[in-house]
Amino acid sequence: MLTFVSISLLVALTITVYLAVIGETIFHKIQAVNIAGTIAVLLITVFGFLTNRPEFLDLALVYGLLNVIGTFAVLKFFRFGKLGEEIKDEDQ
Repeated sequence: MLTFVSISLLVALTITVYLAVIGETIFHKIQAVNIAGTIAVLLITVFGFLTNRPEFLDLALVYGLLNVIGTFAVLKFFRFGKLGEEIKDEDQ
């Protein structure tokens, strides 16, 4: 059963990478990469369960957090063109 889940996740990851390559806009590509990261977290978790190593769950959680933070950083960069500087509100 878990082998079927792993194979299904690998197929979904392949489709997602294909969507990242052919995405129309940069935002479609970013979303596809974010989905690929989520599928990778699921693969790490399933692999840890199959090999009876619960510490893989910790790795999956850290990778998931890095995936979310990385997505926000890339979206901020494409919207404002900067990452490290504070964005000042021009209305004030």
